[in-house]
Amino acid sequence: MTNSKYTLLKKGLIYDLVGMATMFVPVIGPFLDILWAPYAAKKMSDMYEGKQGRIASIVVFIEEILPISDFMPTFTLMWLYTYVWQGKKDPVAQTIEVELEE
Repeated sequence: MTNSKYTLLKKGLIYDLVGMATMFVPVIGPFLDILWAPYAAKKMSDMYEGKQGRIASIVVFIEEILPISDFMPTFTLMWLYTYVWQGKKDPVAQTIEVELEE
């Protein structure tokens, strides 16, 4: 994963705000959710790899497609789950020193 954990947090907060904003658009808000749900699911799976990312993408899709559930900050909750509750660290670049004999 090339994203740092704080970059993921910033992106997640923005995606959560966009997802919540559709609640406040009268009449067409629910229709916007139909477009937003698959996009949000794709972004979630791009941001978090593996089985947890796939599960989170399904959860965010369901949360966005269902009416009145837009208030849940799914991206932020996934970030908290990954980096706070599980304690995952940012990947650290590893260097290997090789000595060549002449």
